Amino acid sequence: MRHLLPFIAALLIGSQATAEPVHGIAMRGEPALASNYQHFAYVNPDVKKGGRISYGVVGTFDNLNPFILKSMRTTARGLWDTIFGNLVFESLMTRSSDESFSLYGLLAETVEMDDDRTYIQFNLNPKAKWSDGEPVTPDDVIFTMELLRDKGRIPFSGRLAAVEKMEKVGEHSVRFTFNEKADREFPLILASATPILPKHAIDPERFDQSTLKYPIGSGPYRIKAVSPGERIVYERNPDYWGADLPSKIGFDNYDQISVEYFLQENTLFEAFKKGAVDIYLEGSPTHWTRAYDFPAVQRGDVLKESFKPQLPTGMLGFVFNTRRSIFADANVREGLSLAFDFEWVNRNLFDGAYMRTESYWQNSPLSALGKPAELRELELLGAAKDKVAPAILDGSYRQPRTDGSGADRKVLRQAVEKLKAGGYTIKNGRMSNTAGKPLSFEVMTQTADQEKLAIAYQRTLRMIGVDMSIRTVDDAQYQARSGNFDYDMIVKSYPSSLSPGIEQVNRWGSASKDRQGSFNFAGAADPDLDRLIGSMMTVRSQPDFEATVRAYDRMLLSGHYLVPLYHIPDQWVARWSHISYPEKLPLYGYQLNTWWDKRAQ
Repeated sequence: MRHLLPFIAALLIGSQATAEPVHGIAMRGEPALASNYQHFAYVNPDVKKGGRISYGVVGTFDNLNPFILKSMRTTARGLWDTIFGNLVFESLMTRSSDESFSLYGLLAETVEMDDDRTYIQFNLNPKAKWSDGEPVTPDDVIFTMELLRDKGRIPFSGRLAAVEKMEKVGEHSVRFTFNEKADREFPLILASATPILPKHAIDPERFDQSTLKYPIGSGPYRIKAVSPGERIVYERNPDYWGADLPSKIGFDNYDQISVEYFLQENTLFEAFKKGAVDIYLEGSPTHWTRAYDFPAVQRGDVLKESFKPQLPTGMLGFVFNTRRSIFADANVREGLSLAFDFEWVNRNLFDGAYMRTESYWQNSPLSALGKPAELRELELLGAAKDKVAPAILDGSYRQPRTDGSGADRKVLRQAVEKLKAGGYTIKNGRMSNTAGKPLSFEVMTQTADQEKLAIAYQRTLRMIGVDMSIRTVDDAQYQARSGNFDYDMIVKSYPSSLSPGIEQVNRWGSASKDRQGSFNFAGAADPDLDRLIGSMMTVRSQPDFEATVRAYDRMLLSGHYLVPLYHIPDQWVARWSHISYPEKLPLYGYQLNTWWDKRAQ
């Protein structure tokens, strides 16, 4: 037998090294599109490129480097952007918005990966080049990873933590061999969520400094003009190397894209009404119902569109900062959550437009709402099932429905009982602990809508002796304080996808609790949450994955980390009529980077 060991070892090494190059990869199973696909189904492949579009955002910018910690919240939009598109920088692979998590070739023409995902090899497209005409090389990929590790911001700075070895293979390939920190999602994150930067055009010593120097990228656009804090204008690169790739057909249809900056939402909307901005992404039901009676709408020049994606709802809520001692007890958090009168708020503030959110993955197979925990979930939870409220475990959990009066005694009594379990009772009209200290905290808000919502919540809490103050701050202060966790309560949104994974570490993982700039706004640090996040990223079958996320959903709900608010199942967009979009709506909803200017047709 001993004489066979070298032969067996050679076979094993050879089988790993000769994985077949493939055009695409998926988180679980196989990508939906075959290697000979012509384009994504949700684009118009015959669109004539040309014209222009103007987007609008609220905020400011003083930086053209989106990958560093300094000024990370005041970087110009569009360079590397999930909404407007990655106009300047590109990743090795690109995601299909019509599949839960599948990637197809971009800078990397093909990839090679073993079944256990112990490594991935990216075979770069020989045609790939930077906007200055230089080729994209394996050295650029290696340089990027090392530069972002040393000078980049979270999450880019952590990419190499799971990499044991990074090496150039031949003239056009880079192989990453992973260590024990890697999970099954990591190769896809490396492929799709990491920008590739030009080694020849970057000074590593100055990379972590804010800059207004126009960057060189491999993407379809170059920067044409910049007015810091006011406007950035992109122009299409006529020599863009990837224009004919199947994954890029039907995208990037404008000759010019501008992003206009405004200090307030009202000012942005007024600019849209005048035609200075072509698209308005609507988030307020009352605004959607009441604000569109201006002449351009009446003439048919501005159109209102509703899109219905096949996505989970995500979660919006008043988030408790559990780093504060007053919110350390889950009973206290649950009691305060019960006091929010959704029915009153929805009727009086929002014309009944919203639905109550009761799960982080509501309206999807990943949600625990209305589903008793199956055996697979119970095995995953193990002893942690004792942390899950019985109603959440058996699927009977629902948020309480009030009578809409704003003073439902039955529900408020439930809130008081929960607060009592957390050590608080009403003394002389004030909710106080055993030492006589009143239950008092501040909610930090950013917008008029958030402040209005907080006032309604404040009114109900006052009825049970809880003193909640409200502080509305400007954008700069809000970003600084939220990044440093300097608040008692804050309003935050947690978008959900059909393939949750590594982003959950940054939202709910123990490792992110005290990491400034993370999205762990609640300060969660529970080893059972950590364990389920790990399972989420390692299971291979879809049934096991769905069971893991449902178990995780039950744990988050039982932790009462926030006061669940509401959602709208539709996406609302108003547009000037010269902007058009493809007929097919992908799984993830509208994709602005597939729209076009009809005036160019």
